[in-house]
Amino acid sequence: MAALLDDSLVIVLAGGAGERLSPLTKDRAKPAVYFGGPYRIIDFALSNCINSGLRRIFIATQYKSLSLNRHIRMGWSIVSEELGEFIEIIPPMKRVGEQWYQGTADAVRKQIRRLLAAGVEHVLILSGDHLYRMDYRELFERHLQTHADVTVCVLPAERKEVHAFGLLSTDGEGRIVAFKEKPKKTEDISPFEPPPELRNRWQMGTDEFLVSMGVYIFRVEALKETLANPGNLDFGKDILPTMIQTHHVFAHFFRGYWRDIGTISSFYDANLV
Repeated sequence: MAALLDDSLVIVLAGGAGERLSPLTKDRAKPAVYFGGPYRIIDFALSNCINSGLRRIFIATQYKSLSLNRHIRMGWSIVSEELGEFIEIIPPMKRVGEQWYQGTADAVRKQIRRLLAAGVEHVLILSGDHLYRMDYRELFERHLQTHADVTVCVLPAERKEVHAFGLLSTDGEGRIVAFKEKPKKTEDISPFEPPPELRNRWQMGTDEFLVSMGVYIFRVEALKETLANPGNLDFGKDILPTMIQTHHVFAHFFRGYWRDIGTISSFYDANLV
């Protein structure tokens, strides 16, 4: 496992505008919003990385990043450069064209040179605005055992909630066979209902479905291949629906507290837990 982690790095996507979290995002990016006193939302993802033995981390920024940059510089100077460790801010760069990041996958595409230069075999891609605690070593073990090109963290969500997430279904081995980003219609949801044997295996309720957490491990060569298509802008909308047809894409089941801090109501609900 140590060798696998040494052959991996992390990209934390922290460039979202967070418009639904206004006015908390009036002067800062959503991952830099204060949570639980002096902490910021991004601290949860970074703490998970450090506690999992992952100490080579890129943070992709874009929107109102000054506060976030300052927080990372002052609060996360705990890695050892002498050992090749880093937590590094990577701002958007207009290498081609005049547009900034057009989606989650496009943000990684525009930084692919850094990723390839690192010479690693796997990359863990995280969102900087999620609240949860996870040992990513378990995710890496699953990724290695299944020989996956992509491993997606999934968890159960009630039917009334799935419109806000990437909805998916798997076969009996956990391979993802269908994916729909933020389904709006009832007829788009029904085909994803898990069979009884999977509900029993994962102790899911009768009205629960599997959804993506926005936590992925990619084999770098597979990621490079799919990002070669400039039309693939977003992981949920473009990358995963395409790759389940051509690559080995597996689910890693997570049952624990997890929240996407996307709205004012979700922010205050999470603070009350």
